[in-house]
Amino acid sequence: MSGRAPAQAARPLRSDRNFTVFWAVQALSELGNAFSLVALPLLVLHATGSAARMGLLTAIAGVGLILTGLVGGTLVDRFDRRRMLMLCDAARFLLYGLIPVVWAVDPQIWLLYVVMGFASVFEMLFKITYVTAVANLVDRDRIVQANSRLEATNAVANIAGPALAGAVAGLFGPTAAIAINAGSFGISLLGLAFIRLRPAAGHLGQPAEGEATRRAALHDLRIGFRTGVVFLWRTPVLRSLTVLLTVTTFLVLGMTDVFIYHLRHGLGQDDEVVGYVLALAGLGTFLAAAASSFLRRTLGFGACWTGAFALAACAVLVLGLVDNVPVAAATVFLYSAGITLAGVCSMSLRQQITPDQLLGRVTSAFWTVHSSLAPLGAALLTALVGRYGARGPLIGVAATFLTVALTALFTPIRRRHPERTSGPPVPGEAYHDVPEVRR
Repeated sequence: MSGRAPAQAARPLRSDRNFTVFWAVQALSELGNAFSLVALPLLVLHATGSAARMGLLTAIAGVGLILTGLVGGTLVDRFDRRRMLMLCDAARFLLYGLIPVVWAVDPQIWLLYVVMGFASVFEMLFKITYVTAVANLVDRDRIVQANSRLEATNAVANIAGPALAGAVAGLFGPTAAIAINAGSFGISLLGLAFIRLRPAAGHLGQPAEGEATRRAALHDLRIGFRTGVVFLWRTPVLRSLTVLLTVTTFLVLGMTDVFIYHLRHGLGQDDEVVGYVLALAGLGTFLAAAASSFLRRTLGFGACWTGAFALAACAVLVLGLVDNVPVAAATVFLYSAGITLAGVCSMSLRQQITPDQLLGRVTSAFWTVHSSLAPLGAALLTALVGRYGARGPLIGVAATFLTVALTALFTPIRRRHPERTSGPPVPGEAYHDVPEVRR
């Protein structure tokens, strides 16, 4: 299924120029994202002092992600994936670049909500395309290794990014950090021009399936999301992951806002400390991502995924019970490690199981379904924290994560290698042609 000659497939990843360039520019782009992760909530907090307003910004972004997910997978499966990545980078470069320009003239809080709404559309398209691009850069037996390297390098950016963003925000204001984020998208755009992806089966104009008409493309756009949902439903391990992640993502989306608010208002720390703590979270992400390939190979999928959420549950529980900055930093580190390990394992499994011609639609459906309640969760969680403090909500989050980990032990998620037992190849594009994949 890889489509590469045996000699090419045997090459180590470090010898693959396309993967190396992709790896480098995405690390740089992630560094910019880390700046924005700190700067945008701080900008709202400085202007309004409201945790609920921070949560609203996150919720608006979440709504944009979900709405885009309804059609994004079909677009990614039907059009050139490299050009889609470049389009998303160009759009985000312009959108985020507006904030420091307008803020220099006359600060406008409403602009942040508008920018986040539109930027989230291109973020979702990029995320879906990113997942499919990895499958078009490396062979399927290298996907876990490639994801481990990508996520580990991204995590390095997330170690340096928040600390640098906190320092930049403290010295020059949050808008300067947002300007750096915008610039990173511009550099990523240039780097993507130098990579080449293997053609994805089924995109428009692909000779293997004949010339698709515009009418057929529009039809696929209408049913594409349903195609992805049906594949998820007929694949028991992916069905279980989707259901359980719908519960956890309801809470995860707003957790960064909770961390920032807890550090600033609960523990009385400044912007630089916020940056350093989130940098430590990036270190947790790095270590978990770097170790994910080894852990998955050694312990198996089920132990990694359930253990990761159990770790995150314990970390959040301690964070809610102990009001201490070093303890908070340690728990944020462990929380990030757990969430990252579960995420890398989940994404790699989905890439290994899903046929290439469906990967965009399945990825889009997976993220859209399990993120469907996330904007509401972010708004609710931050509102509760703003009104009652962080302790009660954090204990509730910990209990939910632990419940999810225990529930997973009674589903196909518990298996060591759920990817090794697969059903027949997908015979057609229509949703009713998607076979059941038994796990």
